[in-house]
Amino acid sequence: MNLPTKLTVLRLMFSAILIFILCFPFYAIGVMVPKIIVGGITMDIRYLIGGVIFIVASFTDFLDGYIARHKNMVTDTGKMLDAIADKVLVNPVLIILASQGFMPVIVPVLIIGRDIIVDAIKMEAARKGCVVAAIKSGKIKTASMMVGLVLLFFYNMPFEMWNIRVADFLIYFATIMSVVSLFQYYFLNKEIIFPKQISQN
Repeated sequence: MNLPTKLTVLRLMFSAILIFILCFPFYAIGVMVPKIIVGGITMDIRYLIGGVIFIVASFTDFLDGYIARHKNMVTDTGKMLDAIADKVLVNPVLIILASQGFMPVIVPVLIIGRDIIVDAIKMEAARKGCVVAAIKSGKIKTASMMVGLVLLFFYNMPFEMWNIRVADFLIYFATIMSVVSLFQYYFLNKEIIFPKQISQN
């Protein structure tokens, strides 16, 4: 197991810890989770800790990819684990934050649904010997979503003090870009997915 793969496994471990912190019913064992007040905003310490873990885990995503590419350590196992780790980190966070009222439920439904369809397109293309390249709208969606999630963990601070909903804007923008990139992936690769139908037309 090379260094990039170890970093990917570490990201999976961070994801498990993050999910535990956000979901475990501490009240059931008599543990009161402390809250702090910053700028008049009451913050649950779980989300602040979760935000730090999420940032560190996201950094390992950048780091393992950088090392793998620049040190020629790209492996099939590493690519598979990296894709799994990305989903394990982000998708549960979207679902948990939506269930706890930080965002509408439609947001994770659209984003996760989009990812499933895009992954299916990529797998079908790979089965036919084609590679589906990443597109700009997909990268914009990912970047805005990650920054938006970080801000949500930290209660949209410091923007919340001026009542500027930066976190909400980024999350909604990421959701819109998810749908846009889905259609782009489809139209860019429909000849690969449906070759017979296209040729008959």
